[in-house]
Amino acid sequence: MKILVVDDDFYIQQLVAIHLGREGYTVFKASDAEQALMLLEEETVDLAIVDVMMPGMDGFELTRLLTQDLDVPVILLTAKGQLEDKEKGFLSGTEDYMVKPFEPKELLFRVAVVLRRFERSIQEILHAGNLSINRRNFEVAINNETLILPLKEFELLSLLVSRANMATPRSLLLEHVWGEDNESNEMTLNTHINRIRDRLKRYGANVEIHTLRGIGYKLEAPK
Repeated sequence: MKILVVDDDFYIQQLVAIHLGREGYTVFKASDAEQALMLLEEETVDLAIVDVMMPGMDGFELTRLLTQDLDVPVILLTAKGQLEDKEKGFLSGTEDYMVKPFEPKELLFRVAVVLRRFERSIQEILHAGNLSINRRNFEVAINNETLILPLKEFELLSLLVSRANMATPRSLLLEHVWGEDNESNEMTLNTHINRIRDRLKRYGANVEIHTLRGIGYKLEAPK
């Protein structure tokens, strides 16, 4: 599991990273929101631990971007404990909220809980427009007509449908399907996406996969 730690306090950043590393997590570190978002253009993570008070974009706004645009669950860290700050944190989309100072063991426990909760939330049946995907039996249905896709095409389409009407970074698609991002897989990804587009058009799907230059793809579906 990969975790991003975003905190302008170097001591807290290192403390959290050390304890997460000891538990076997892969840790990425950023000192502010801008650095975090730049890192996420190249890497995919399963969870972000975000400080509220940072220079520039604060943790609440970063949390909104992470949860709504990138589908990354967030645990917020802050020195503030007022009820209105907690309310603002949860309204921004955070999964949990911890007030500094905190016990590293408690943070590790909450990290494990959020990751389990997020894994369970992945649906077996996905819908977008007149298209549905059954992740259990690897079937795709368009207008009630069932088709079987090659595995990698199925995995790519499943991820795009699970993030319908949201940008899906190329790095996330590559990590999800091939486990790594390299030039060979980049070219293969383009080929697979074009094949999926052809299938969707041939079977009359009312969804479209758009290329977002410099970012990745977005599957647009009727809302």
